[in-house]
Amino acid sequence: MSTENLAVADPHWNLKHLYEHIQYAADLELWTIPFYMSAMYSVVNRSAEPFQLIQSVLHQEMLHLQCVANIGNAYGYRPKISMPVYEGQTIPHLDFNLDVPNPTQNYQPYTAEIGPLDMSRINAMCLIEYPEWDSATQPSLKQNIKEYANIGDFYRALRYGASLFKDRIKGGVNQVNYFSAYYRLMPGMTITENGNAGFNQVSMLIDLITDQGEGSNASQGNDPLIANFQNTADDPEQSADHFEKFEQIKNNTSLQDTYAFKPLSDYTDYDRQLIEILKENFNKLRNRLDALFVGENPDDFIPAMVSVGAAIQNCWKNGVTPQFS
Repeated sequence: MSTENLAVADPHWNLKHLYEHIQYAADLELWTIPFYMSAMYSVVNRSAEPFQLIQSVLHQEMLHLQCVANIGNAYGYRPKISMPVYEGQTIPHLDFNLDVPNPTQNYQPYTAEIGPLDMSRINAMCLIEYPEWDSATQPSLKQNIKEYANIGDFYRALRYGASLFKDRIKGGVNQVNYFSAYYRLMPGMTITENGNAGFNQVSMLIDLITDQGEGSNASQGNDPLIANFQNTADDPEQSADHFEKFEQIKNNTSLQDTYAFKPLSDYTDYDRQLIEILKENFNKLRNRLDALFVGENPDDFIPAMVSVGAAIQNCWKNGVTPQFS
């Protein structure tokens, strides 16, 4: 079936659904950044392999958020950079129990709450980047287009919705290109064309996100990340996807030492001040991201990102678990 006929053939999708999915993608990509960053900075030895692997993933999650914003702006929708929430086992817009086989059986315990790099956090990271098992079927959109078992399933639905409205694509609108120096083999990270040509660029950015995250689907095995999508500058394992990197950390015989942390009841006024400093820095980063994705060029974007990392590490060094909201 040609994509020109899909809009007629699938009345379950409209432009609002596409915008919702773009927002969901921004929610999910942003959510991973403090979660991964907090676990990473809890590791005492910054030269340790887990720290380096998580850092490489973290940099790519920032790239993925940029890609989602570029896709959204090309379709006339600017994603909101909303405050993420870290509670229980809730990870935005994913329900792992819908997957067959259910991966949570092999990744227990897991938590979606901010904390040190322990097995609960590592299991959650593996689940977030868990490969889809069957990519041959069309996305299951007829019953509920908002429930997805894994990140691959979610992005296949986003691609599907995007294909229905490619006539809406306008290239060159508020496109951001912060990471091209790290990907010398990538043909482009922005949407510069309209219509069909623009959709080819959209589709490539979705491929970049999913291939870096989960790699090949599990039914095909773990193939190396294609050269175009590899970080050619500073990735310690540039051919490995996020799932493989997190599995590597999980399968290590022993975890790295992390900073000891205190119960909330033992927090001092100074400890609470450290949390407030982190919250202030993270809000500043969100504001800078908002500005970046509406076409501004805030000159303190990188310093804002660095300040968040420093505030997280300062919390851990004082026995305080980071908080963002």
